[in-house]
Amino acid sequence: MRPKVYVTRRIPHLGLELVSEYCDIVLHEGETSPSRAELIRNVGDKDALLCLLTDSITAEVMDAGPRLKVISTYSTGFEHLDVPAATARGIYLGHTPDVLTEATADLTFALLLAAARNIIQADRFLRSGEWNIPWSPTLFLGELVWGSALGLVGFGRIGKAVALRAQGFNMKVLYHDIRRLSPDEEREYSAHYRTLEELLRESDFVSLHTPLTPQTRHLMNEERLGLMKGKAFLINASRGPVVDEVALAKALREGWIAGAALDVFEREPVGKDNPLLGLENVVLLPHIASATTETRSKMAEMAAANLLAALKGQRPPHLLNPEVEKIRTLSEIRMI
Repeated sequence: MRPKVYVTRRIPHLGLELVSEYCDIVLHEGETSPSRAELIRNVGDKDALLCLLTDSITAEVMDAGPRLKVISTYSTGFEHLDVPAATARGIYLGHTPDVLTEATADLTFALLLAAARNIIQADRFLRSGEWNIPWSPTLFLGELVWGSALGLVGFGRIGKAVALRAQGFNMKVLYHDIRRLSPDEEREYSAHYRTLEELLRESDFVSLHTPLTPQTRHLMNEERLGLMKGKAFLINASRGPVVDEVALAKALREGWIAGAALDVFEREPVGKDNPLLGLENVVLLPHIASATTETRSKMAEMAAANLLAALKGQRPPHLLNPEVEKIRTLSEIRMI
């Protein structure tokens, strides 16, 4: 009998093709995530689940699917998965790490340049018909990126990729991470270690590249925003809750910092009451860091590979919870 798989959203066709070759798929066709009731109803007789970052996969959902053997998420992040609950139930978890690095680093620089040079405001100005003189020496004055100081909070794969791009702009790269690099690595990335407080005080651009943990939630609060230069910009393409948006809105309104650029938010999609929406000195994007054809297709391929490997009795290439093998062996869940 072919395994049954519930897929919570349509993903690039390659991933669905790979899974459908071996499994029977039930696909949620909506543009938004399935409701909690729909999710619980559909996992009841499924052997595997392929979900997205926007799907909250709790112990309740897992208990509704007693046949679940593997949950594969189409995402690098996994804060939407109850990892201990899955492990205790012998459910293998897979995700799609590494694949987002270059696309996210590209978008980080796009955000930085857009904020520094007033790109979004200038585009709106032109489209609205307000451009009525050929040139002005004071029109949309921004800040020079070349030779400025870039502070990277978090220096993992994406932080390092951003640092390499910064070399092309002759930027002084400062970084803060829980693990300091070796001297050889610091030379490779032309990066200089700073405490978080030192980095915030010295940087012209502060770019966040941390995972979301209890320690990083609201890392950028009112106190830390107050440490930044008045001409500095905050960039966030990591996780929305790393920034206290109420505090950021206050900092932008009162001119503590020059501007900000965000691809992620505390609540997504952003509500109409979000305090950042009414501000001109912030660039706002709808979580598109990984939105390249190549990246999203590779994510689909990886998510499918994780799911199929487990069902074939093989270790998923990107297994989140290796300790699960002590609870239920791969030979026990093999179906293909």
